[in-house]
Amino acid sequence: MPATTRPRAADAHRPRNRGDAPDTAAAFARLAALDAGAEREALREALVRQWMPMARRLALKYRDRGAETEDLYQVAAVGLLKAVDRYEAAKGAFEAYAVPTINGELKRYFRDHLWAVHVPRRVQELRNTVRIARRELMTLRPGEPTVPELADHCGLAEDDVHDGLRALESFSSLSLEARPRHEGGDGQGPAPADTLGVPEAGFDIVVDREAVKPALRALPERELRILHMRFFKDMTQKQIAQELGISQMHVSRLLASTCTRIRQQTLGSAANRLDAQAGVTITRGHPHRSGQRQPPRRGLGTTVTPGPSPTAHRARAS
Repeated sequence: MPATTRPRAADAHRPRNRGDAPDTAAAFARLAALDAGAEREALREALVRQWMPMARRLALKYRDRGAETEDLYQVAAVGLLKAVDRYEAAKGAFEAYAVPTINGELKRYFRDHLWAVHVPRRVQELRNTVRIARRELMTLRPGEPTVPELADHCGLAEDDVHDGLRALESFSSLSLEARPRHEGGDGQGPAPADTLGVPEAGFDIVVDREAVKPALRALPERELRILHMRFFKDMTQKQIAQELGISQMHVSRLLASTCTRIRQQTLGSAANRLDAQAGVTITRGHPHRSGQRQPPRRGLGTTVTPGPSPTAHRARAS
């Protein structure tokens, strides 16, 4: 029986050569000995270029996960730069240090920049655990694994599995302008934006119109006629003055006073309704609870008269 030999411990931990791991031990030793300057910067850039094929290979492992390939290349290059700057030859081969550094930079990019909404890190980890377990179970037997099966495979509670499954569907958002494709059709189905309502300005007009109706009904006939000619017939103040046989200045004063009165009465009515609902009456800027005596108030076209005092009641009784 031929003798077999086991690999030495140093060889067991040596990174596998995939064709993109150049021998740069001497260059790194020289880089560590150089001071900051143009020569050191040129050597640093040369090392990055030599190891860039490995960084691109690691980046391609993360494709088809919602990120553009060029963006992955850029992130892997950033991780490679960090590895070159922080590497110490005494810690072992550069590849053994660079691979986890680049992978960590790529995972951090997915964690911090690609989620459409902010998701807690715990849920992100649950998503990764459930995703791996789902893939492993689907390779063992066809069909979608159930929640209890995933929970048993992962060693998680079923509620955690539900959170992970929901996070699987929440990584990227769907544009409101995206149109789904239908089999046998032209591929131009209705977009989600087509099913959403839009603000209707007419609703505000209806509310304003109903709010001013009581104040308009209380106007004298001449003021009501002036408003009709000005805002519905689009007549000028001069034309209104000629129609009524009064001066233009008088028309201007009537319009200003009428509009002010309508505004104050409408706002006062709305405020009174809100006060009645809250059980508080606002008088002279100070809140009073309903049922208490109110001092007289003037303004907004109304006058509040206080009720009889307890002393007056006793006087009447005597």
